[in-house]
Amino acid sequence: MSFSSLGLSSALLKAVAEQKLTAPYPIQKEAIPAILTGKDVLGIAKTGSGKTASFVLPILEQLQQQVLPAKNRHVKALVMVPTRELADQVQATLVALGAYLPQKVKSLAVYGGVSINPQMIALQGVDILVATPGRLLELIGSNATSLSAVQILVLDEADKMLNLGFKEEMTKVLELLPAKRQTLLFSATLSSDLSTFQSHLLRDPLVIKVKEEEGPNLDLIRQTAYMIAEEKKGPLLRYLLKQNDWPQVLVFTSSVHRADAVVFKLRANGIEAEAIHSKKSQSRRKTALQQFKSGQLHVLVATDLMARGIDIQFLPCVINYELPRSPKDYIHRIGRTGRAESPGKAIALVSPEEEHHFKVIQKKMGKIATRVDGDAIDLS
Repeated sequence: MSFSSLGLSSALLKAVAEQKLTAPYPIQKEAIPAILTGKDVLGIAKTGSGKTASFVLPILEQLQQQVLPAKNRHVKALVMVPTRELADQVQATLVALGAYLPQKVKSLAVYGGVSINPQMIALQGVDILVATPGRLLELIGSNATSLSAVQILVLDEADKMLNLGFKEEMTKVLELLPAKRQTLLFSATLSSDLSTFQSHLLRDPLVIKVKEEEGPNLDLIRQTAYMIAEEKKGPLLRYLLKQNDWPQVLVFTSSVHRADAVVFKLRANGIEAEAIHSKKSQSRRKTALQQFKSGQLHVLVATDLMARGIDIQFLPCVINYELPRSPKDYIHRIGRTGRAESPGKAIALVSPEEEHHFKVIQKKMGKIATRVDGDAIDLS
């Protein structure tokens, strides 16, 4: 099947070809035709499965066919996302795929961490708004935009949005939307929270579930677990970084505070490192990510949420300074390495308190990491 069989205009097909999208992903094959007919959609597919184009292409097509413009500052389509990085990614996709439309569709990404005034000015004439919940509510409170004319609502990464405490903000946003609209909900997993949420949002939706058979190739990832006292994790991390010649290392922590503390200690010991998390300004996050991807930055310390924008083909090593709560999140973390048929290394620093949880992770994963007694290593 090709994109030309999905009901898209020649202008969109030209942009698709320019982006070197040769054949639609499974979710795109089902979602695009359904969205074009106005149907609600619930799409369950992992990150990197083509979800963004699944809704961007049909939304651009639908808005392109509308003759009457909306009232100024009354957006026609709203895409809700949990992070600034994802907002930028969706906006970039909208711009790239809408490049050749004869009737221009204006889109804008808005999020916190940057000045609100330029965003208020830029909202003039916007058709598609990509937003994080908090900043959207600020803009609405300032009368910079209105949701009363929204025809299409998209919740992207809805599972993460609910799990990360956006529920109250999302409830406020939903109360401002027209009852009559098309709703598209995309998620990596179908959690119990999401099931309850979507039952109130969607009307007779097409449910698309893409199997995860193309997940990380764990056979390419050499896993090692250092059993170590909690207070020795910092010295062991610095020891490993100095003893190995990895050009890039991605370190995971479970909190913003821990990420900053780890970076502080690394820098104090002469190791170039930067943290990327929700408390950093957008410009600092972008700079750190660009430097890490280009190889200028040796160590990047990230929380799970921020790791969604990190996609490096030949990342040699991932280190779990702290274990995530979910085995799925652990697999997602170590799946940042071992890509493109290139082997990678995943290291876990496991304290005695985490040992039982790590056994659960290994059982769910179906792989056993090589154990090393970290307390026996001379870290001096």
